[in-house]
Amino acid sequence: MEIQFFGGARSVTGTMHVLIVRGKKILLDCGLYQGKRDEAFERNRQLPFDAASIDAMVLSHAHIDHSGNIPQLVKLGFTGNIVCTHATRDLCSIMLQDSGYIQEKDAEYVNKRRARKGQRPVEPLYTARDAVKAMNQFFSVGYERKVQIADGVSVTFHDAGHILGAAISALDINDDGKSIRLVFSGDLGRPGQPILRDPAILREADILFTESTYGGRFHDDFATLNQKLAQVVNQTINRGGKIIVPAFSVGRTQEIVYALHQLTLASEIPELPIFVDSPLSLNATEVFRAHPECYDEETADFLESTNDVFGWNRLRYIRTAEESKKINEIKSPCVIISASGMCEAGRILHHLRNNIEDERNTILVVGFMAENTLGRRLVEREPTVKIFGEEFTLAAEVVKLNAFSAHADQDELVTWISHFNREHLEHLFILHGEYDQSQALAHALGGLGLNEVTIPERGEWLEV
Repeated sequence: MEIQFFGGARSVTGTMHVLIVRGKKILLDCGLYQGKRDEAFERNRQLPFDAASIDAMVLSHAHIDHSGNIPQLVKLGFTGNIVCTHATRDLCSIMLQDSGYIQEKDAEYVNKRRARKGQRPVEPLYTARDAVKAMNQFFSVGYERKVQIADGVSVTFHDAGHILGAAISALDINDDGKSIRLVFSGDLGRPGQPILRDPAILREADILFTESTYGGRFHDDFATLNQKLAQVVNQTINRGGKIIVPAFSVGRTQEIVYALHQLTLASEIPELPIFVDSPLSLNATEVFRAHPECYDEETADFLESTNDVFGWNRLRYIRTAEESKKINEIKSPCVIISASGMCEAGRILHHLRNNIEDERNTILVVGFMAENTLGRRLVEREPTVKIFGEEFTLAAEVVKLNAFSAHADQDELVTWISHFNREHLEHLFILHGEYDQSQALAHALGGLGLNEVTIPERGEWLEV
């Protein structure tokens, strides 16, 4: 069996790995790379392999850094099945169309500026129509249901607890009479995280792929999360400001809404206008409502008492661009939750542009920001940042709440990995983390006595 790592190796975006088993090529994830604009554009447009040569694809979850280049994959000739959970399929149906639409609109916006400078127009990576076409190849299956995806290869999905539908993929491989189990963590969630069930515990694997987004970091306790969120909201209100929350439309937005709902009911924050400004977030929330089987017991109980986990009278979901623009006319305190989560595209850019230079406001960061993204520059509090090519002074307060992370931290990753039978685990590959985070996790795992641990480079080719 051969493995090649094409993305999400010593980085956290653009995840894609290829397995070659008995002449069949299986792609694990096909994410968009996010980072420096020119580099991202070229890496996303030029896949590092022949798309037509891929026989099947296993998709861990719907986040764009794992699924976002599927329409391009199909455009370039892939004709096989894309195997995932039911909720992942439903989320991808809206997320990939939204991604195509945003790319079209961003290209249109940029091309207006390029035309004024006499420059040639740019083309979007793919369109919403391309995304619709790609959905024909999705094949969904429930958790704990084993399904064959290629000759001698089957997959079973287990709950990853990361976002709705996210899966740990256990691939059972028969390679010339030898049975091999490869487990791909995808993105692993946190035990005790609101809304979703905890990550499943697996015990058997010959080869393990683990993420390491927070391999060297430790999250705040969930027990104090709502208290810290209430403090940020109340302090910003007291100085007459707005709370701007860049949030992934899937998972993070619903968690923030859920937390604000609980704080409002408990009178720990005053009733104030809360806007979810993302058509995708609204559509994703409808998918969340359609999959209560993924909820943990606490959320199921809350649903019974409120009838709606993700809506109440002070919350407004914004669809149209006209409604979005009107939010910026509001002068009194409010909460604006908008995508994209790393501040690289979408409506959040407009809200940042309109609010970043007001010291009364707070930019509340509730998720990971990859290197070379606008979100990372905000977290690092660079004094000036570029938005749509224009420079803005960062005067607003920036607050980061790590407990909202949907990624396991170092302790949680080590605990999850420790459940595997170490006598059978021949090789551990540490992926989906910046290199220092992957190294930190490798060091933390030293006490487990694992046989072999590798942090592969992008493009590295290994025979197992």
